[in-house]
Amino acid sequence: MTASSSPAYKKPSSPCTKVCILDERAGLCVGCGRTRDEIALWGSMPEARRLAIMATLEARLRDAHLDKAAPGRP
Repeated sequence: MTASSSPAYKKPSSPCTKVCILDERAGLCVGCGRTRDEIALWGSMPEARRLAIMATLEARLRDAHLDKAAPGRP
């Protein structure tokens, strides 16, 4: 039995939107707001840490003027 088929296995929470473009100026993914290091380490982070980061992503994107509601953004 693999980890993914185990009843106790839970897929890690992820903010990924499948828009993986890193904004060089902000150092953030324009799709989800994570840094390159956070993306790389995501699968090995404890769930509590992932949730804590996810709670900051909307504000990060907004503060970096990368939020989806910003003028000129789809």
